Amino acid sequence: MQFSVYQQSHIGGRKVNQDRMGYSFTRDALLLVLADGMGGHLRGEIAATIALQTISMLFRMQAKPYVRKPERFLEEALQQAHRDINDYAARHQLPDTPRTTVVACLVQHNYAIWAHCGDSRLYWLRRNQILARTRDHSHLEYLIEKGRATEAERNTHPDRNKLYNCLGASGTPKVELSRQASLEPGDVLLLCSDGLWGMLPDTEIVHRLSTSTLVQAIPDMVSMAAAIGGARADNTTALGIMWQGADVPGAATDNVISTQMLPEDGVSTTITAGQPAPSETDAFDEDEIEKAIAEIREAIEKSSQLLK
Repeated sequence: MQFSVYQQSHIGGRKVNQDRMGYSFTRDALLLVLADGMGGHLRGEIAATIALQTISMLFRMQAKPYVRKPERFLEEALQQAHRDINDYAARHQLPDTPRTTVVACLVQHNYAIWAHCGDSRLYWLRRNQILARTRDHSHLEYLIEKGRATEAERNTHPDRNKLYNCLGASGTPKVELSRQASLEPGDVLLLCSDGLWGMLPDTEIVHRLSTSTLVQAIPDMVSMAAAIGGARADNTTALGIMWQGADVPGAATDNVISTQMLPEDGVSTTITAGQPAPSETDAFDEDEIEKAIAEIREAIEKSSQLLK
């Protein structure tokens, strides 16, 4: 596989960055994950961290070197992340369970499939057009579908931040899965938090990704969204890849990752234990988050047998 990738996050006007992002890949599979801890609930950054850790760890266990049942993997990985978040809350006797939105995408054999809970989005773009975009699990999206609100109200409607689906809630989350998408060289997959898409219209996102490289477009969009939000800007995070297709000897450049040199059981990842946020004002330091992750690893390893 060959692809270019770039990711960036901005704390905005908040004291804590509760967004988390990262990617992992083997010789034949690529996993992209982005989670947005919900600020209205205690320790949203912990929920987002657990989500990334769980999904990434299950990927490392299952991708040998690719995931044999991608739909089942995504469904079970997000459900396991939900259980791990609830287990963390129970062990620490928290008055409220941390919650997070999440979007995850698995790419292998020139196909992509994605899953999400909440309003963290995935965009699939080709030649200046959006081929697919995740549907927000929000009350506003429901109203728009029923014709009781308009697209123009997305940034002003009083119910725009009311979600009915996430990880960490008391009920079992509904994981929405896409169909398999056949990728072509030049296709772009963008994962982003609502801090980005809530400030930038889809037309601006398409324009930026169609006229600039990822290395230029993603930081430009993140900075623009943070600037528009001003002192009250939300955390703003984006992770994108441009698909190059199968490995072509000698075709890789400094900006393109080629996986052909990885051994069959090799895994490369940016999702490290703790996932410390870029702000020094986070409520929990890296040691505390690593301790929380260590507590769920045993449960993850046991549950991974269910995915085989």
